[in-house]
Amino acid sequence: MSEEHRWQVTLDEIEGLHSELTLNTHCPNSDLVSQKLHSERQWEPFETRLWIAAQKSGDVVVDVGANLGYFSILSALHPQRAAQIFAFEPAADNVALLRTNLVLNNCQATIKVAPVALGELDADASLHRNEHNRGDHQIYAGDGDRTQEAITVRHGANLLGVHTNHVDLLKVDTQGSEYAVMKGLLPLLQASAPNLRILLELTPYSLRLAGSSGRALVTLIAELGMPLWIVDHIEHRLVPSYAQALCQWADNVDASPGDRGFMNIYAGSAPAKLSQ
Repeated sequence: MSEEHRWQVTLDEIEGLHSELTLNTHCPNSDLVSQKLHSERQWEPFETRLWIAAQKSGDVVVDVGANLGYFSILSALHPQRAAQIFAFEPAADNVALLRTNLVLNNCQATIKVAPVALGELDADASLHRNEHNRGDHQIYAGDGDRTQEAITVRHGANLLGVHTNHVDLLKVDTQGSEYAVMKGLLPLLQASAPNLRILLELTPYSLRLAGSSGRALVTLIAELGMPLWIVDHIEHRLVPSYAQALCQWADNVDASPGDRGFMNIYAGSAPAKLSQ
């Protein structure tokens, strides 16, 4: 890995960690995630701040769609130490960088990496790759011409249940597979409320291509009985919301052909430190 692919931020750039964060990335000229890390110094600054503020000492942290390990390593470098951290990432090139990054940040003993996708059932599948944005791989045949990679899908609750009986902090960003991921994790999530906190991407277009819908995903999350928030990455705040409003927004997006609108949502108690 050449030096130009090394990315590092100081404690002044990302507040709330106990040491600086270093990542090896893909080439910034050919991968969107890597490009944004190098040019903007953080990946989704408000989501970064929210993730750090949401973590509590002793948390069981689960990162689904871990990519290069950014959010998993944020948790490992958090002064409020997590009890366990699990990172799930199916793409082989991302996994290789993820494992390298754990060593770079001396957290290879802290984070358990599983090179699989999570879903409702154990299965073999194809990952449909986006070679220009390695955070946009899909496990369904969607639009566009994509290369394919053979991967394994595992039922989330069955796989994680060997290691833990609950989840405290969960991130799911899987380009349309969020419903299947959440459905597979549901037994663990039901056992984890009301202490559970979730950061999740809601993209009706991608969910529809994957065979689900934005409405179905919101309804599933709402059944956990937690407060719902829109993550406003422009104003850098959490906006209170509720299931009916989010379902209506998803329906409106679905009613507009080709609309790829998305939002990140947060479920659970808002972090007290976020407003400080």
